[in-house]
Amino acid sequence: MRIRKVELQGFKSFVDRQSFHFGEGIAGVVGPNGCGKSNISDAIRWCIGEMSAKSLRGSEMQDVIFNGTTDRKPVGMAEVGMTFLADGEPFPGQWARYEEIQVTRRLYRSGQSEYLINQEKVRRRDIQDLFLDTGISNPL
Repeated sequence: MRIRKVELQGFKSFVDRQSFHFGEGIAGVVGPNGCGKSNISDAIRWCIGEMSAKSLRGSEMQDVIFNGTTDRKPVGMAEVGMTFLADGEPFPGQWARYEEIQVTRRLYRSGQSEYLINQEKVRRRDIQDLFLDTGISNPL
């Protein structure tokens, strides 16, 4: 399994939808200070189920939602979607028939949260089970 694409919208400094495509063999993201590199790694952790705001460099979970600037209004939702390729190994369980899957997490200012796999609502536990034994899962 490998990451093909990460899409962010309303997550921390990424107010507008942004897509990051990862080709085969990409091992890191580089750029100048302040460009959002650590926000990308936070988005990946958050998408796969991170529940500690402190681990995401915030004081509460709503801190991941873009809070506005002098030029932009705050948004009501943060969303991160990650597309994975099976890359020769089938995905576990009911996802084994897919060559590619998309895992998405949304958080609304109300505190309501949604987890999706291929646009189908799932539980946080389903996301974590998907990554079990891959080396990238978060502990419960």
